[in-house]
Amino acid sequence: MLKMSTLFLRTLRDDPADAEVASHRLLVRAGYIRRIAAGIYSWLPLGVITLRNIENVVRQEMDKAGFQEVHFPALLPREAYEVTHRWEEYGPSLFRLQDRKGGDYLLGPTHEEMFTLMVKGEYSSYKDLPLSIYQIQTKYRDEARPRSGIIRGREFVMKDSYSFDIDDAGLDISYQKHRDAYIRCFDRLGLRYNIVKAVSGAMGGSRSEEFLAPCATGEDTYVLCPNCGYAANVEAMVTKVAEANPSGLPALEELDTPNTPTIDLLVAVMNEKFGGGYTAADTLKNIMVVADGRPLAVLVPGDREVDLKRMQENLAGVHELRVFEEADFAKYPQLVKGYIGPQDVKEFGIALYADPRVAPGTSWISGANKKDLHARFVVNGRDFTPDAYIEAAEVRAGDSCPDCSTEIVIDRAIEIGHIFQLGRKYAEALNLTVLDQNGKSQVVTMGSYGIGVSRAVAAIAEQTSDEIGLNWPAEIAPAKVHIVATGKDGLPFDTALQLGRDLEAVGISVMLDDRRDASPGGKFKDA
Repeated sequence: MLKMSTLFLRTLRDDPADAEVASHRLLVRAGYIRRIAAGIYSWLPLGVITLRNIENVVRQEMDKAGFQEVHFPALLPREAYEVTHRWEEYGPSLFRLQDRKGGDYLLGPTHEEMFTLMVKGEYSSYKDLPLSIYQIQTKYRDEARPRSGIIRGREFVMKDSYSFDIDDAGLDISYQKHRDAYIRCFDRLGLRYNIVKAVSGAMGGSRSEEFLAPCATGEDTYVLCPNCGYAANVEAMVTKVAEANPSGLPALEELDTPNTPTIDLLVAVMNEKFGGGYTAADTLKNIMVVADGRPLAVLVPGDREVDLKRMQENLAGVHELRVFEEADFAKYPQLVKGYIGPQDVKEFGIALYADPRVAPGTSWISGANKKDLHARFVVNGRDFTPDAYIEAAEVRAGDSCPDCSTEIVIDRAIEIGHIFQLGRKYAEALNLTVLDQNGKSQVVTMGSYGIGVSRAVAAIAEQTSDEIGLNWPAEIAPAKVHIVATGKDGLPFDTALQLGRDLEAVGISVMLDDRRDASPGGKFKDA
């Protein structure tokens, strides 16, 4: 029984100064977590109990599905990550360190390599498969901007599991088993969630879905179609645009447009000097970015902003993406800020990417690569040709659903789970093979499945708390019953204690407020 007279607990009257979201504020005030450093938190007894309750639900559903639990260290040697190229490719978010002998190690952000090598060391035949194994363990990522309490931390608890199959048909079955187990798990935790299409990002692989818990302060944005049910993370939202017919368009024409380095100024001059009816949607933005040190030009319609996160997720293997700075422009004096056009960019040695909305055959008003000059009738496929198309523009409410063309709606959420069909990326890199029925060596195909266990604490708090405070679902609450005893004599306290014992005797966990010196109002406020 949790007795508040001896429980290691201190509630706070005031919100923590760095609290940005409700879960962070309430978990600190109610004595569940305490900040150690940016993105690093300690857990007090009530927090530990809640965290373990979530772990128990996850573990029960994994075991029920036939998956087996293993455990890896967090401190891992460099060698396996060198083989898969992730020692460098993971970028600055990887914690790297050396031991006293100068050996290189990392703190595990994910454990694909370790799972793969474990199976490689134990299994060698198709008869050993299918196999799904999992762990619940602490992970480490050096987040550039840790925020929102335990929603995005640098140290966090995660359940990660991996499936191993002889072929893609087996992977489909393993993927569905994990998907079903996740649904059961999140239903038990009392979470509201949507399953949305996602991009695999640095993980690699093909099919990918996220489990998102709707929350106004969530860091993920996703789209929903109210008509057909299409759902996707904004990074995975597909833009479908029909090609235009460029025939009959006039030749490219340069225009005198002094003092128009912005889209708004350009549109105003176009309407004033060259006839009305022009909007920002008729213009072309040429955004200069640096992707892992490599310059790129990205074209989006002038009425859209570039979504760097969306773009990075769709640029395979890119770990750092940023907009051009003054030092970058200094290296390319041919680029005239405010007047950059796609016509000559590739001649400057810069790769040219375009959002799908900048479709072949479309005509635009764009910079002429000369100060105070723009050009109109700049046609994709005639006056410039992108090296590649990439989802780069921001997604907005009212955009068309890629499946049925209905206007989509946008909502915010916290990512609580992510499942991938990894395929053979890691098995090939680490030579995980088994002999098939014919005695022939086959590369194993893998799936990867994660649940943010500590993040789920925050997600549930966000969704279920009210104006009074935390309001846990019974499955994960630190206690099922909270008994408050108050009064000047001993009878209420003796009665409360006996009631608590009776409840615990039949398996109902109890928190008993048996403090003699606390006021009734203070006790009710804490409760």
